[in-house]
Amino acid sequence: ILFVAGLAFVIGLERTFRFFFQKHKLKATGFFLGGVLVVLIGWPIVGVVLEIYGFFLLFRGFFPVVVGFIRRIPVLGSILNLPFISTTSGNQTIKGEEGL
Repeated sequence: ILFVAGLAFVIGLERTFRFFFQKHKLKATGFFLGGVLVVLIGWPIVGVVLEIYGFFLLFRGFFPVVVGFIRRIPVLGSILNLPFISTTSGNQTIKGEEGL
């Protein structure tokens, strides 16, 4: 609940509503808000699992950007470029950054 309220304060109610109720994000929104409802009903573990799954579905497009940003941080970037970690972190580049 606090996450949704904070998002609404930061980007506004209309943009928050548009983000959550885009046609291709309805499944993710259903899991996220359904998880909130399940927590409020009294099943916190199940509800949190649903919320986490919905969160990852909602924001999966941002994860490559976050990994790309973390790769530019001196110490964390070195860690992410280790052979066994770079294969699991996807080693993805953001469009337009291939030559950097």
